[in-house]
Amino acid sequence: MEIDFGGEGEIVFETRGRAGLVRLTRPKALNALTPVMVRAMHRALQAWAVDPDIACVIVEGEGRAFCAGGDILAVYHAGQAGKPLYEFFYDEYRLNAFIRHFPKPYVSLIDGIVMGGGVGISVHGSHRIVTENVMFAMPEVGIGFFPDVGGSAFLPHLPEHFGTYLALTGNRIRQGDCLQSGIATHAIRAQDKDAIRDSLIKTGDPAEALHGKTINPDYETSEKIRDMIGVLFDSQTLGGCLIRLAAAGVNGNEDAQRVLDIVRTRSPTSLHVTFRQIEEGRDLDMDQCMQMEYRILSRMLENHDFYEGVRALLVDKDNAPVWQPVTVEDVTPEMVDAYFAPLGERELQLT
Repeated sequence: MEIDFGGEGEIVFETRGRAGLVRLTRPKALNALTPVMVRAMHRALQAWAVDPDIACVIVEGEGRAFCAGGDILAVYHAGQAGKPLYEFFYDEYRLNAFIRHFPKPYVSLIDGIVMGGGVGISVHGSHRIVTENVMFAMPEVGIGFFPDVGGSAFLPHLPEHFGTYLALTGNRIRQGDCLQSGIATHAIRAQDKDAIRDSLIKTGDPAEALHGKTINPDYETSEKIRDMIGVLFDSQTLGGCLIRLAAAGVNGNEDAQRVLDIVRTRSPTSLHVTFRQIEEGRDLDMDQCMQMEYRILSRMLENHDFYEGVRALLVDKDNAPVWQPVTVEDVTPEMVDAYFAPLGERELQLT
């Protein structure tokens, strides 16, 4: 039975058997999240959390993406018009936190692209199931932003600084990397997705639905590169990581040089803020992470690099952002501190 939680055709909700089904229905936009989708999804989850007939929730996206993020162009244009979309992120971060605390199995069937906001509506749930078609990334530093939607709650806990590496490069990973690093809880073949969904609808039991259907692909990122990441990103400062990468590159480590070259193209401010976000997030709970991220977000929407990054990638498409400050060395500790300062009455409220 389809239920109207106000999704306006961008997101559809159904109850079937023991399951509540969420389907993102903007395939041409790679299911990028809009304010309407975020608010409707939160309403649905609040209702299903206390509905005794709903034993689990299943979240999927139509087309070749699970969800490629938030509607960044809408955020860009609103900011350029002098009306930053604080409310969208406020609602989105509350949804991310609600998913982490959701009292029933929350099953994301990820069969395609999952980035940014799509990570936020999947990685905090109890069951993150990826097929061989998954393409995961947190590419925000490339547009002068930061890995939000709870990035600070899960990236610090990936093994051997893999989360720091993903955050500072924005590099894409596939099924084995997702599973072995803990981003995903289960891996399956895409051909088994329908059978798993049907079983979940019938029983509401993820363990039963997944029985005999999971696979165990190894990391796609080689052990050599993972070892390199573990060593070169093992620093308490961003500068320390960059010094190690540069030294390894000078000594002939081509993999380290490639990583350094990628990082050097990212927003220097975003790199500093992201590194600190991950360091601080390591010792925070989910709600504290989301409050920290809302502080960062509020400052990002008031500064230069996010709008310049979106301009370069998505508006003018010249891929030549001019960051301010221009280099990592030009970003002062005081500049970074400002992103983390309390917001007073504007703080994110989660209760």
